[in-house]
Amino acid sequence: MSKNLLEHINNPADLRKLTVSQLPQLAKELRDFIIAIVSVKEGHLGASLGVVELTIALHYAFDTPNDLLVWDVGHQAYGHKILTERRTKFDTNRQLGGISGFPRRCESEYDTFGVGHSSTSISAALGMAIASQLKGENKHHIAVIGDASIASGMAFEGLNHAGVTDVDLLVILNDNAIGIDPSVGSLRNYLTAVKEGKNPKQNNMIKSLNFDYSGPVDGHDLPLLIKELERLKKVKGPKFLHIITTKGKGLQQAEDDQVKYHAPGKFDAATGELIKSSTENLPPKFQDVFGLTLVELAKNNSKIIGITPAMPSGSSMKFMMDTFPKRAIDVGIAEQHAVTLSAGMATQGMVVFCNIYSTFLQRAYDQVIHDVALQNLPVIFCLDRAGLVGEDGATHHGVFDIAYLRCIPNMLIYAPKDEMELQNILYTASLGLKNPIAIRYPRGRGKNADWKMPTDFQKIEIGKSKKLKKGKNVAILSTGTIGDNVTQALSGIEDEGHFAHYHFGFVKPLDEKKLHKICDKFSTIITVEDGVTTGGFGSAVLEFSAKNDYVNEIFLCGVPDYFIEHGTVDELQQFCNIDVDGLRSLFSGLLEEEEEDED
Repeated sequence: MSKNLLEHINNPADLRKLTVSQLPQLAKELRDFIIAIVSVKEGHLGASLGVVELTIALHYAFDTPNDLLVWDVGHQAYGHKILTERRTKFDTNRQLGGISGFPRRCESEYDTFGVGHSSTSISAALGMAIASQLKGENKHHIAVIGDASIASGMAFEGLNHAGVTDVDLLVILNDNAIGIDPSVGSLRNYLTAVKEGKNPKQNNMIKSLNFDYSGPVDGHDLPLLIKELERLKKVKGPKFLHIITTKGKGLQQAEDDQVKYHAPGKFDAATGELIKSSTENLPPKFQDVFGLTLVELAKNNSKIIGITPAMPSGSSMKFMMDTFPKRAIDVGIAEQHAVTLSAGMATQGMVVFCNIYSTFLQRAYDQVIHDVALQNLPVIFCLDRAGLVGEDGATHHGVFDIAYLRCIPNMLIYAPKDEMELQNILYTASLGLKNPIAIRYPRGRGKNADWKMPTDFQKIEIGKSKKLKKGKNVAILSTGTIGDNVTQALSGIEDEGHFAHYHFGFVKPLDEKKLHKICDKFSTIITVEDGVTTGGFGSAVLEFSAKNDYVNEIFLCGVPDYFIEHGTVDELQQFCNIDVDGLRSLFSGLLEEEEEDED
């Protein structure tokens, strides 16, 4: 075998042909391979670098895929993918038509469970272990979970159940004291005490749950890891291995700045230095418009509170945490708690901005209904990453929020068309509402390169729409920032005077007065949204039309009724026919049909 070990490793069976003494070299090659690809193609870097030794050790000690390995979240699974028959495809990671950035069952038999959201691995692996026991199968089941993810309620539920079983389950805690942002909460303090030897063994909380606990051990010591895994294979019942790792291990910059190098974008593989694209004359990110506006509003309103579940940097809640640290709270990966905590504060008259990525609010759906909407508490949900988010793919697209929130009584839903509308709806909500509201806005930048904090905000009237363009024959109704695609599409049509364009910022309540006028005037209506059409904004317009006995021809444009994969936002909008060219083609086609009918 040549000095380059990795090029000969296509699957774990090849890996197991190596001696333990060769594995450190393989670990270096695997790190270099990940760095080389991610530096150019981008992706989640730090987490995968931190578990290189653990990944090798697991596939070396266990008989995967017969033994079942579940990764939590999946940010750390790049090494796993490379060692499990996807090395030659890894340069397609997160690209349209390429492999996913997360484990997926349909992609490989080594991906035993599809992940992307946190804290699922223990429950999933326990389910597999119980099933194996019932079928009389002799398999090992391993759940790898991070110290941020294990603080989530679902992880505790899984541990609580597993402790009263006798199944073959190994939970590995990858403890690096950070998720995307640094871990928070008393469990972090407990784990720190364990690592520093300050916690008496008899007070070990994992042992108290009836797990065979071992550790903490050095997660970068390959011979030690393999020795410990081999020992644990012989231990009956639920087991727990606590390992200590460094996120970003092997790239100095990634070790030094673990938040930035979680997903750093393009960087120099040799030096680790980020390749900065020019941000001069670029519009602001929507998340920054939110964060900076919240700080501005909080200066004049001491009742304003900011809450985020483990996304202070990603949501730009960090601005408020830096300015008003007592009034901005990171609750860790605990979306359910974040929502009900917000509800509790709202009962006491606080003006609570609960910032959660759209896809993660799904994890707190009962709390939104039962703890907020049912009691009609005016919690302000700020749903970042609404719509198609790009390369993170199906687990992260925020395309369901309109549909799953629209059916909830008392809930207001608003989608601003630009940065200024986002600021103004935040201002409006800060003045006090009678209902909870969900404000959805996309990942990425707006359109106004000259944006700056206004000296005065404008109050938005609840339930009102806007006419953006006059027209004679066809009415286009859009909600949110996707309306910019409509505007661009219309600008390329010769007879654009045939088309009227309306912006419905409020999906709920709908501007029914305006809808009556539209349905009376236009025989053809097109709705455009960056969410699912099933149950979404277009469905609301259809329901209004049917309820009022209108016979308009209504076309719904949005995300179709299946899970959208990964790719750039532009590519995915094109796939859904809500990109500029796709909309222009639709509009032109309808115009041609109308002209033919007139002939």
